[in-house]
Amino acid sequence: MQDTVLVTGGSGFVASHLILQLLEAGAIVHTTVRSARNQAKVLPLEGLQARFLNRLKVFEADLLRERSFDPAMAGCSIVFHVASPFKLPEKIRDGQREMVEPALNGTRNVLGSVNRTESVRRVVMTSTIGAIFGDYIDVRSMRNNTVAEEYFNISSNVKNNPYHYSKVIAEKEAWKIHAEQSRWSLVTINPGLILGPSLTPASESGSLFLLDEMFKGYFFYGMPDLSLACVDVRDVATAHIRAALNPEAKGRYILSEPHTRTFLEIAHHARKFHPKPYLLPAWQIPNFLVRMIGPLFGLTQEYMSNHLSIRFSLDNARSQKELGVVYRPFERTMADHYRSWAEQRRGQAT
Repeated sequence: MQDTVLVTGGSGFVASHLILQLLEAGAIVHTTVRSARNQAKVLPLEGLQARFLNRLKVFEADLLRERSFDPAMAGCSIVFHVASPFKLPEKIRDGQREMVEPALNGTRNVLGSVNRTESVRRVVMTSTIGAIFGDYIDVRSMRNNTVAEEYFNISSNVKNNPYHYSKVIAEKEAWKIHAEQSRWSLVTINPGLILGPSLTPASESGSLFLLDEMFKGYFFYGMPDLSLACVDVRDVATAHIRAALNPEAKGRYILSEPHTRTFLEIAHHARKFHPKPYLLPAWQIPNFLVRMIGPLFGLTQEYMSNHLSIRFSLDNARSQKELGVVYRPFERTMADHYRSWAEQRRGQAT
């Protein structure tokens, strides 16, 4: 790969894997961080700079500052727009200010730089399956109870699931800006819950609250009947590169296993490598009991109605046929995810 490319948000969970794969493929990579003085986030990038001499350049850029991406984008033919605000739901206080405005204005600013940079011919943007559906019950109105690229999430809003709402708004804005010109093409990658090893210990995106709590043994008594659509971070990074290099790639690509997995299934796999497997749940809490105690843990009756016991399929055929993605076995993803999580926990304790 001979291209010079830009990866926005280089200290993130997905972006760090993407940068590594690009460097391994031979590309010259520019990447951005909000502050080069944040050592926890910049240190992994410095390690890659030492490993791949003169092929990784780090720039400062702010999603909320117009033209701040211009220097990093100069001379690039491909832009991977990965940067977007991410916070675990329980940490969001003001969805509009913390999530929507940075995602929307960040997309405008990055694509504004693309419009000013004549060398750019392709943009690959990281979205999410949360831009396709909001609450799980939404999928029941989709054809064959299957998540497909043709749908957009219409149930999330700034109060209900502001992270997914921010991705809907940002992706729609990207398609709008793309339609107003003809020089560069746009592809979006819409992954499920991204798991796997983290290369950036400071990245919050590599963490999921309920999985963390489960690994710690907080749910040894059982888990609600909730499920997740999962994908390996390394497969997501590969899909970005294939989408950039395949001139026939277009539109949106779902990156996920073809079906959801319950937390109980995930615990079953984790039990194979967890040092204290007896701490992991082996029993599913009946829905009536979850409805009784759920409010004590911040779960509303509406949330439980829209998520409990709802399973569905996901149509990932285009990612396999057009991008050539070969999905890693879930068992390997979970093992690598857990080992990475455990190593970070040990690092935090020392």
